[in-house]
Amino acid sequence: MTLPSQMRGLLLVGDGYARTPSAAALEAMEPYLQPGRIAVPAPAPSQALIKVSLASINPSDIAFIKGQYGQPRVKGRPAGFEGVGTVVATGDDAYARSLDGKRVAFATGVSNWGAWAEYAVAEAASCIPLIDTVRDEDGAAMIVNPLTALAMFDIVREEGEKAFIMTAGASQLCKLIIGLAKEAGFRPIVTVRRDEQIPLLKELGAAHVLNEKAADFEAALREAMKAEQPRIFLDAVTGPLASAIFNAMPKRARWIVYGRLDAEPTVIREPGQLIFQHKRVEGFWLAEWMRQFRDRLGPAVLEAQKRFSDGRWSTDVTAVVPLDAAMARLPAELAKPNGKVFIRP
Repeated sequence: MTLPSQMRGLLLVGDGYARTPSAAALEAMEPYLQPGRIAVPAPAPSQALIKVSLASINPSDIAFIKGQYGQPRVKGRPAGFEGVGTVVATGDDAYARSLDGKRVAFATGVSNWGAWAEYAVAEAASCIPLIDTVRDEDGAAMIVNPLTALAMFDIVREEGEKAFIMTAGASQLCKLIIGLAKEAGFRPIVTVRRDEQIPLLKELGAAHVLNEKAADFEAALREAMKAEQPRIFLDAVTGPLASAIFNAMPKRARWIVYGRLDAEPTVIREPGQLIFQHKRVEGFWLAEWMRQFRDRLGPAVLEAQKRFSDGRWSTDVTAVVPLDAAMARLPAELAKPNGKVFIRP
């Protein structure tokens, strides 16, 4: 296959990390990205070059383009951590060569050649060959949310308590976890920001859905904590909401932070709980989990594909935005609730 010398992409304006934090919402594209043309990169020996069919947008992408993620930006490179496409060139390593011509879900975090472009580079180890029954929309969102859902629900299982609590309950990730919990007989407690989200999440399998904006939220929270005694708190938000939840949780509670949607300070209301109630705070990063638990990765990938193929899981799609329209449309599309936004080169 003859490859073009150049490609279109959404290129990073900033370099490295930002000095000051900002909100999790993408208020505008221009401070962080610009459309442009750059040379099509050549894959290193352990890498694959992928012609992108569809790229997803996750909260981690927004944090990254703002310079607030756990790895530095490279100015002038395309953004985008995740997508689906066809491998069109590879390096010389045996596994990389085995991917040539295959449709794959891929993650670009290690390579720093992102998916919001016509071509992306990913480590071969971060590519998942897809079975034909997986839609592109599910393949483009195969890694970040599904693998995180399976990994974090394993933490819940290992803790042994049937109840657990999550913030950002209407997110795609939380919906996947709710589905896992329902099948296994667990009782998720979730928080949302809109009353209209409550019936949907209860139908999916949430035991309690609490509107964090309601006047009686903290009273309802204390009641749910008393009734269910959850030990695991999976938190994408932080800030005052997470502080209130952690304060209301029982002894030996584990607050597991995997995102920071709220830029407000996060306060531990009563530090003595860490001493006398044996509570603890920790973090979860999928990239680290994939490195640490390599033996679990293969089964998790297979499980995710089966779930998307047989309909137990499905990616809710808010919009598929053409690459040429992304600068104008993405902030408004991302502000809509409940579904994922994709970029199509």
